[in-house]
Amino acid sequence: MNPLIKQVRAALERETRINPHLHPIKIRLDGDVLVLEGELHDIAAKKLALELAAAVSGVRGIIDRLRLAPGERKGDGAIRDAVVKFILGAPMLRNCEVRVEHKGRVDILRRVDTDAAGNIEISVQDGVITLDGEVGSLSHKRIAGVFAWWAPGRRDVVNGLEVVPPQADSDAEIEEALRLVLETDPLLHPDQMRISSRNSVVTLEGHVVTDEAKKTAELDAWYLFGVDKVVNKLQIIR
Repeated sequence: MNPLIKQVRAALERETRINPHLHPIKIRLDGDVLVLEGELHDIAAKKLALELAAAVSGVRGIIDRLRLAPGERKGDGAIRDAVVKFILGAPMLRNCEVRVEHKGRVDILRRVDTDAAGNIEISVQDGVITLDGEVGSLSHKRIAGVFAWWAPGRRDVVNGLEVVPPQADSDAEIEEALRLVLETDPLLHPDQMRISSRNSVVTLEGHVVTDEAKKTAELDAWYLFGVDKVVNKLQIIR
């Protein structure tokens, strides 16, 4: 085994959230770039795998071919419809034009003639959702990305939305976007949650009433573009 691949594999095996024995990850080199392939159980495992691999000395680049195992298998059309429903129904994105691309054809689902806050184009191939276009803030980009992750059957999300004009990122921006996401999530009542972010590490504190709510809040944080780690200190009060 190549020494670099051996180091990466060892790093992945030490992380309990990844568990490569239950969810195998194929690791190979394409020139001097590392390729990771496999189907993982959640977004935390995917992000941690990419972060750990990138931290190994000698890794010059990574091609991400990691996918998530969906809770239910759905066709691309059903996945696309779910993303469209979330985005069209989001008050924050109401001034964004929304388009869908399918087999080379682009259909406009919502046209915004005045005061447009951007445009979002949605496409799905083999369960991988791609968002393209322009939005007016990092919060718009982050929330659209989370809505894509919420779509049943999705296997991955490629968030290619460009923020125009460019906006400097910050922990305050991450906190604001996550508050909006938690308030939007129909499975949560976030009144008793506290959010903080430091160097892209999000900490969740406070109270929830079920194990499912605790897990859902953590996954919502992991789904956010730019979040590198989530520390879940939520307490369950029944």
